[in-house]
Amino acid sequence: MRWLVTGALGMLGTDLMGMLADRGHEAVGIDREDVDITDARATADIARGFDVLVNCAAFTAVDPAEENEGTAFAVNAVGPANLAAAARSAGARLVQISTDYVFDGEARTPYAEDAPIAPRSAYGRTKAAGEWAVRAGTPDHLVVRTAWLYGAHGPCFPRTIARVAAEKGGLDVVADQVGQPTWTVDLSDLILRLVAAEAPAGTYHGTSSGQTSWHGFAQAAVLAAGLDPQIVRTTTSEAFVRPAPRPSYSVLGHESLRSIGVEPIGDWRSRWEQAAPTVLAG
Repeated sequence: MRWLVTGALGMLGTDLMGMLADRGHEAVGIDREDVDITDARATADIARGFDVLVNCAAFTAVDPAEENEGTAFAVNAVGPANLAAAARSAGARLVQISTDYVFDGEARTPYAEDAPIAPRSAYGRTKAAGEWAVRAGTPDHLVVRTAWLYGAHGPCFPRTIARVAAEKGGLDVVADQVGQPTWTVDLSDLILRLVAAEAPAGTYHGTSSGQTSWHGFAQAAVLAAGLDPQIVRTTTSEAFVRPAPRPSYSVLGHESLRSIGVEPIGDWRSRWEQAAPTVLAG
């Protein structure tokens, strides 16, 4: 099976490419220096000769997207539309990575895969448009939503928290935003398992099981770095007003995975304990 990965130099793309190689798949990775996915002509034949195209490319800067929604839309919606057309033309399966930000964050029970979307930020709106473009552009698609992603190959929350805690001796982290910290290695593995299972076209949630707050995750990161977790103090979202609203509740359900016999990613805490040495050393 031949795979093509866009956004291959990013945090997720790097781990996905490594896993594909380790498991004996033939994979080609491209990034924005190679192909501009917002250019329909440049992408027209991009998927030819491949069985699977995984789109890890995205405009993920949540706050800058508020003032640059047009640019974010080009990458997060026009790009996926172009890739969907290319995948359909080539007969390749398209895997589109999406986000919890397509929801409003007001729920109190895990969002089902078919829950109504109601994005509250420019980032969320553009990623929701990308989902729509993929569904409309090719019938052979998997939309995989993830959240609170961290990994060894890019800036991420736990590494930043551990560094700041060591430098300053303490810090404040919001305790009123809840979600599912998810390791890029685990998401990469889930993508491979979905494709191997010949999962029906549709939407799946690629997040760890369980839930915690940013404060809880910060304490776990600090503890893994050999520091006292009590130096992480609680605060509220109101104390950290930012240009883009953050979802207060980003817990995603996994029933679509279970319904096809694919196990969701394990509990966030056990997965973090496995990931921490590599992520904090990155």
